[in-house]
Amino acid sequence: MSRHQLSGSGTGPRSGFLPGPAPAPGSAAAPWLPEESSEDLLVTGSERLRGEVERVVAASGGQLRTVRNLREAAPFWDRAPVVLIGSDLADLPPRGRSPAVLVGLNGDGDGLWHLAAAIGAERVAVLPDAASWLAEYLSRSRTPESGGTVLGIVGGCGGAGASTAAVWLAHAAAREGLRVLLVDGDPWGGGLELAFAAEDVPGLRWPDLADASGTIDPRQLADSLPLAGGFPFLSWPGTKERHSGVDPAVVAGVLDAARRGYELVLVDIGRAREALRTFAWDCDRIVVVAPALLRAAVATARLLQDLPAVETVLVVRGKSGAALDPELIAASVGLPLAGIMPDVRRAAAATELGRLLDAGRQRKVRRFAGMVLDFGAGATG
Repeated sequence: MSRHQLSGSGTGPRSGFLPGPAPAPGSAAAPWLPEESSEDLLVTGSERLRGEVERVVAASGGQLRTVRNLREAAPFWDRAPVVLIGSDLADLPPRGRSPAVLVGLNGDGDGLWHLAAAIGAERVAVLPDAASWLAEYLSRSRTPESGGTVLGIVGGCGGAGASTAAVWLAHAAAREGLRVLLVDGDPWGGGLELAFAAEDVPGLRWPDLADASGTIDPRQLADSLPLAGGFPFLSWPGTKERHSGVDPAVVAGVLDAARRGYELVLVDIGRAREALRTFAWDCDRIVVVAPALLRAAVATARLLQDLPAVETVLVVRGKSGAALDPELIAASVGLPLAGIMPDVRRAAAATELGRLLDAGRQRKVRRFAGMVLDFGAGATG
């Protein structure tokens, strides 16, 4: 499977499918209330896509109702356990209660991801590659389990400080007693573990999971991960050895297990398009880090077009002599301001020496981390 995961709350203002007027008092008809349905809903006019999805739903042991357009979908939208939207859809759907999965076919290309962002989809499934993942997702949706929050951290521009923020947040969460996992989401970032001198700590790295398949047991994953700074982490190796990356299907399985095994999963997302598609679309919420500079604001605004439609906030990296104030930066990119990341003297040098955790022990860093963790904890449920 290639590139299939999007994750998030998917909630937003209702823009359609509203109930009609309530019946008059004394009327025999009950007020309009959506009833739960056991049928997943597919909206597509493509016979090929319909056939692919029907096979997946059958494999998951579920039932499927297929309609050709949004108007036909209206009576069933809020009742379906999962709403599947075909990539052939021309109109933008409303944001209803049900989660939405954009389903497309191999060959749809980059347009599939632009469409996913435009419609506010929570997942993307590229068929037939993502058939196994989608079957498992549909099966789990019928027996939902509580899980932790996957909080993505991404730089609005190069050198914004997202990796630094992710490490400090993981350290702060561990000190507060949270079951937290730090995930390195940048295959070409050189290995996040180098920032806290953990490259020699025994445990699994991403390439060790390259051949994983099926459902990953959360306890087995947790028992296999290295520990540093009081928290477990999953990093790309901080070595010069070549690696071929990990299939997005494996990433999806690992993050799903992490969600079920930890209260908070912090993902340091790389800015490369492939990293964004592989990791960002599996996050419940996202924090964008940007310095208070004009070019950074422009770059951040562009980045938002490649992010999933989940709740996203901005952290501005403070620095003496910054050209713009944080509120202006936040207003210009259109994101709520979640906090100001302090400018810690010699933090860059500490990172090079593997002492980033020591640099983050300052009180101002702890205050910053507390604000951001409050935002992340709001997605847990």
